[in-house]
Amino acid sequence: MTYYDDSRAGGRSGRNAPRPIAEMLAEALRESGLDDDVNRAQMLELWPRIVGVQIAKVTQARLIAEDGTMVVGVKTHAWMQELTMMERSLVAKLNAATGDASVKKIRWELLHEPGPGRTP
Repeated sequence: MTYYDDSRAGGRSGRNAPRPIAEMLAEALRESGLDDDVNRAQMLELWPRIVGVQIAKVTQARLIAEDGTMVVGVKTHAWMQELTMMERSLVAKLNAATGDASVKKIRWELLHEPGPGRTP
């Protein structure tokens, strides 16, 4: 792993030429094989902004498996049915927002809210 870039030295040469931390971090993640995991985690964080307030209120993005399946919890059966019909457009929006095609499909799961006598 190289943390210096002679081509941007701006008068400096050798190992004293600084590189942006974001560039170094991206390289370290790529070399360690963690870049895909980080991209999937970012997608989960972006879920509410990508799908909008109304859908975000009734859903919870949980994980993205290595095969590209995003698992999303949904509050009601009615919403699950509606979102199932919207799946293609939601997958397209997710992938367009991140500039890659890491999400292949969405698996919807009913969220179980704790009620009387149930623990979270």
